[in-house]
Amino acid sequence: MLIGVPREVKNNEDRVGLNAPAVHELERHGHEVIVQSGAGIGSGITDEAYRAAGAEIVDGADEVWQRADMIVKVKEPLPEEHKFLRKDQVLFTYLHLAADKALTDALLEAGTTAIAYETVQLPDRSLPLLTPMSMIAGRLATQVAAYHLMAPLDGSGMLMGGVPGTPAAKLLVVGGGIVGEQAAIMAYGLQAEVTVIDLNVPRLNQLAITHHGHFRTRYSTALDLADEIATADVVIGSVLIPGKRAPKLVTDEMVRSMKPGSVLVDVAIDQGGCFEHSRPTTHDDPTFAVHDTVYYCVANMPGSVPVTATRALNNATIPYVLKLADRGWQDALRADEALAKGLHTHAGKLVHDGTAEAHGLELTDRQEVLG
Repeated sequence: MLIGVPREVKNNEDRVGLNAPAVHELERHGHEVIVQSGAGIGSGITDEAYRAAGAEIVDGADEVWQRADMIVKVKEPLPEEHKFLRKDQVLFTYLHLAADKALTDALLEAGTTAIAYETVQLPDRSLPLLTPMSMIAGRLATQVAAYHLMAPLDGSGMLMGGVPGTPAAKLLVVGGGIVGEQAAIMAYGLQAEVTVIDLNVPRLNQLAITHHGHFRTRYSTALDLADEIATADVVIGSVLIPGKRAPKLVTDEMVRSMKPGSVLVDVAIDQGGCFEHSRPTTHDDPTFAVHDTVYYCVANMPGSVPVTATRALNNATIPYVLKLADRGWQDALRADEALAKGLHTHAGKLVHDGTAEAHGLELTDRQEVLG
């Protein structure tokens, strides 16, 4: 199979779909890889490193898209890339289609076979291709929150952990999954006062035991959430329903109750965000004001640490890329139910229930497509 790796075009997105070791593995399996010149520079990977691993380097994105049997990316195709989509091609990347009607329509119109990293799901319900980026995003969420608490950035002027004789910031994590756990770990390390709120009591028990009570846990109801938000200096939203739009849990009324200069970081923004006023922002212009608070809603947070993120992502994705290349997408999905759950579109048919529900579109049974 011929696998193509275009350069990412999203704002400040310096990750790359395949690194040099991944290219080498594909070459060892008898496949060919073409990489757009400069695609890996932001992740510290030169064109020479790709060539040494066996890749062919080409100048333009159009040649990569036109020639490749499968495109391996990091982020979803942006509108300027929709023209490249075609029927006889597999696209393997993060898609987040439940929050992107335009891309969903483009994939259906083109007939592309689109497989999303974020909905590949193992029998234990874990998300192996989302987990590494969730870990990074969770850790970054606390870092950016601590930074934006500073007064010159319109924050409240608090130091996250304070110093002896002064109060530490109160940090609330909404959602106790991978993102939430990593955010809480980082916040505890900065000596903040940390609370994790979630609907899943067994998960709250697990967090409390695993982390030896280093942060408080609280069961989530609308009243409990409002109570915690009213006193929080930082709120990190990390709610995830795989493949579906995130629920809007933090309302305008709740935000109105917060102290001036409080910071809200919505890590769920790729799936539409879990705060009422959330809208995607960029690394160039990451924040906006809501009442007297600061919202941070960057849709590709791990893109800011591409050297770490590209390596972590490739560690997770390369076994699945090899399956798709070695067996072809249909046989690979028939043989691996976890990978099959990543399939969203094929030949103009939508096969993922979360995307169909989000946009009110007709759903085709996945088994009908797989045969």
